[in-house]
Amino acid sequence: MNDDKYWFALYTKPRHEFKAAEQLKSIDVEHYLPVVSKMKQWSDRKKLIKEPVISSYIFIRGDEKDRLESLQQDAIIRCLFENGRPAKIPDWQIESLRLMLDSQSDFYVKNGLVPGQKVKINDGPFKGVIGVIEDSENEKTIAVSVDLLKRSILAHLPRDSKFEIIKD
Repeated sequence: MNDDKYWFALYTKPRHEFKAAEQLKSIDVEHYLPVVSKMKQWSDRKKLIKEPVISSYIFIRGDEKDRLESLQQDAIIRCLFENGRPAKIPDWQIESLRLMLDSQSDFYVKNGLVPGQKVKINDGPFKGVIGVIEDSENEKTIAVSVDLLKRSILAHLPRDSKFEIIKD
């Protein structure tokens, strides 16, 4: 990966995440829109649809020129900032989010950061995921957080999961 490219979180207009992805693709900016397929029920039919996992956000990987060009797109409102600078999201957070969503396991989104020990899963469906372990009523869950957005994706860990503790 290029050293001058970073992940940035962009805030989109409400319900414009897919439009933002189309616009970013048209200007050749690498982007990631985490989505999940859900079965929706209407009174007359059922349909499998894709929904963004984190509403009103899309991630781009690029340099400052890519970031500024992305902000010119109609569906994008702004870039998230931290300490007066465009906030850079660590590669491992985006990669862990991808790995978790690719596992096809049940999960849910939790607003706010989950306290606990950071771990890397060594086997099973979440192999390679780096996240935070949380105990809840005899079941272990793993939370993959995008710290900047203060959002965590949680999934139940199989009982026999093996993991290693990561020290920052």
